[in-house]
Amino acid sequence: MGFLRRNSLTLCFLLLMAGALVGQALAGLADRNERQRAEGADAISLGEYVTSASYAVDVAENWQSEYLQFFLLIFLTVWLVQRGSPESKEPRRAGAESDEEQRVGRHAAADSPEWARAGGLRGLVFSRSLGLVMGAFFVLSWTAQSVAGWAAHNSDRLARYEDDLSWGEYLASPDMWNRTFQNWQSEFLAVASMVVLSIYLRQRGSPESKPVGAPHGATDVEG
Repeated sequence: MGFLRRNSLTLCFLLLMAGALVGQALAGLADRNERQRAEGADAISLGEYVTSASYAVDVAENWQSEYLQFFLLIFLTVWLVQRGSPESKEPRRAGAESDEEQRVGRHAAADSPEWARAGGLRGLVFSRSLGLVMGAFFVLSWTAQSVAGWAAHNSDRLARYEDDLSWGEYLASPDMWNRTFQNWQSEFLAVASMVVLSIYLRQRGSPESKPVGAPHGATDVEG
């Protein structure tokens, strides 16, 4: 129980993700087979659907937008601020901050991570590792979306007896960017809403919220 308790937030979201993937697979299969029957084609199995480019692109296009959201939030909050939001630093602390404030190099504590004490290239990489990994995940998932979307789009073109597109041609196609922008705009709106609403609204006990009694103008405080 100790392990489950200590990692309950991560485990909960992983279970929710798994459930959502299963739900997406079942709903997507039903929708796909409905269209198959309308076109006079045979229904496909669940295994065929979840290994198809159609399912892969739907999953990947959501993943890449989520990782882009976190990548931008991590890096932009280094320099940009929002007075009164717990998602923001105080305006006077905008920037990368000093080594002393960040407890790196000779300012590191005894229990600081080894790479924070190391300095040099290791310290430089570790001090930006969260954003770099989120950025790498975004690039990988965006690439997966483009490849899966390319395969799915060409499959549709083949069904209409049209010529295949190259990967480069697909990257410049309306289908690729329609899929991409409809996910990006929702992520940007969600982040902006969280930043602004957390100035005036509260959720007791949540670190994503300020303490209930904190003034609206309080910045960089958590409940």
